[in-house]
Amino acid sequence: MTTALTMRLRRRQGAAWGPGSGTGRQAALNRRLPTLADVERAARRRLPRFAYDFVAGGTGDDLGVRRNRAALDDVEIVPRYGVMSTVDTTVTLFGREYKAPIGIAPAGLDGLAWPDATRCLATTAAGAGIPYITGTLASAPIEEVAPRCRAWFQLYGFPADGHRVTFDLVRRAADAGAEALVVAVDAPVRSKRPRDLRHGLVVPFRPSVSTAWQVAGAPAWSLAALRTRVPVFANMDRYAGPRATLDEVAGFVQGRMRGGFTWAEIAELRQAWPRALVIKGLLHPADAERAVAVGADGILVSNHGGRQSDAAPAAIDVLPAIARVAGADTTVLFDSGVRSGLDVARALALGARAVFSGRAFLLGLAAAGRRGSDHVANLLTAELRTALGQCGVPTPDLLRELDIRHATAWDFSR
Repeated sequence: MTTALTMRLRRRQGAAWGPGSGTGRQAALNRRLPTLADVERAARRRLPRFAYDFVAGGTGDDLGVRRNRAALDDVEIVPRYGVMSTVDTTVTLFGREYKAPIGIAPAGLDGLAWPDATRCLATTAAGAGIPYITGTLASAPIEEVAPRCRAWFQLYGFPADGHRVTFDLVRRAADAGAEALVVAVDAPVRSKRPRDLRHGLVVPFRPSVSTAWQVAGAPAWSLAALRTRVPVFANMDRYAGPRATLDEVAGFVQGRMRGGFTWAEIAELRQAWPRALVIKGLLHPADAERAVAVGADGILVSNHGGRQSDAAPAAIDVLPAIARVAGADTTVLFDSGVRSGLDVARALALGARAVFSGRAFLLGLAAAGRRGSDHVANLLTAELRTALGQCGVPTPDLLRELDIRHATAWDFSR
């Protein structure tokens, strides 16, 4: 009788109209996690506290994280009505068409959010038809990730021995078929992240009584971690020496990696890289001009999601000024603070060609496992379609033609 009642309820729900209609696992997930705020609350419940704090936290007092959110909320778009047409979210970036101007940003130690996160995110990107920037410190090597989803590769520097490791990573990314090289300049020194310090977060993981208790309280995450056992720095193993232990690989990364490049080094990378070159982390239009001059094909406007400097401006506040100086031949991209498809629309309206998020997808994995990152991709795309329809424009590029109020934007006129 219970089974029959359940089937009748499902049939009625499937035939119904309204936001709660629909059947199946995806419909149930839509009802349970209808917004990214719901996703984050679920992730916080399911993750050990040290893992949640690593993913969600910023540097210092988290002022940058809050500033990104407040500045995005400040952007207002005036809709236009009277013309109805089909919404088309497709976008072309560096000669390749994607189904939406939404991408997955890179994240080091992504396996803290969910074991095997790199492969999960690559699968999501392939299924959703969106770009994925895999990182130097990803949990799966570029040789495996790029064929899965035609990934982009974010590069950090290893200046020892004339950048031997740096240029070998560039070669590996090119040989694997990565479609763009994303050169990160926004982490020239390591930032202070108090949440991680309080937890004693370190690689290899060394549990304390507190962290062991946290792991015990996160059974889904713990079981996934036991089943997966993925390498922490999969791209780095070969450089730390033959049969290097995790301690030795972590020590190599700690002692050799530098999260920034000089303009002269970027010029050398431009010569070595055969495809699209993107400079990530710029916040000043003068630096954008230097990027264009050195031959960059794209600029990713970002303040590292508030994880590097608490004094840095919100990335959305400098986006319009950078878009103005970049010119029509340079692809301007955006990340930092994105929590909805409406945020994507805001950044597109202010000059971005596509918008990336790292935290949102990691929180999705934490909230719902493997299906969680798919859910976030679907959520952002659906919300973007709604935003385009409500604004009265059929394509993302037409958002720039609307009237926009952005009171906190920098003009860099002095």
